[in-house]
Amino acid sequence: MTDPAPTADRKRESGIWPLIHTERAALAADLADLTDDQWETPSLCAGLTVREVVAHLSAGASLDTVRWLAGVIRCRFDFDRQVAVRLAEQLGATPGETLERFRRIVPSTTKPPLPAIAMLGEVIVHGEDVRRPLGIRRDHPIGVVTETAEYYRGSDLVVVARKRIGGLRLVADDGPFATGSGPLVSGRTLALIMAMTGRAAYCDDLEGDGVELLRSRCGTA
Repeated sequence: MTDPAPTADRKRESGIWPLIHTERAALAADLADLTDDQWETPSLCAGLTVREVVAHLSAGASLDTVRWLAGVIRCRFDFDRQVAVRLAEQLGATPGETLERFRRIVPSTTKPPLPAIAMLGEVIVHGEDVRRPLGIRRDHPIGVVTETAEYYRGSDLVVVARKRIGGLRLVADDGPFATGSGPLVSGRTLALIMAMTGRAAYCDDLEGDGVELLRSRCGTA
């Protein structure tokens, strides 16, 4: 008898890819008219400019498991070095080339050995890493950010999130997301996601007795 679990997982993964493609396309459109100076704006991703974050997203969508593993071995299991090498590969000579390379990966389903939901989280979080410093706002579909928040609340894969929100009660005021117990942190689902993944700037958008504790945990591994 066929195990239904793998089939259900495959269906779930296939349903997430269109969401990823939509988020990538929206980000590409938001970046289309940036000036060269705007491309060099520091992002919310520590140490990276807007341009470098976009190149990082292109790199993640260009690595399958074999290429990812080969790079890890070549970098002697220094994962930060692997990220830096792959980012440099996708940066291009100009901001226009950086953007064009990102546009090419919009429909990609290539990924490292991660679940598709992690790739959705990457484009949402890194998309906001560049949008907020640039003063750009995207109203993400509530279903998309709710699913992403549900992923991060139970995962420390790629980025610490589950441990960061330990002992706190997170409640969205724009959708159904809620998790945990303890001092309250409430606000938009997107702001909760960004704070969960260590972006202290988004704590300014949140309310509740647990906000300052969460802020103190932002920026930590």
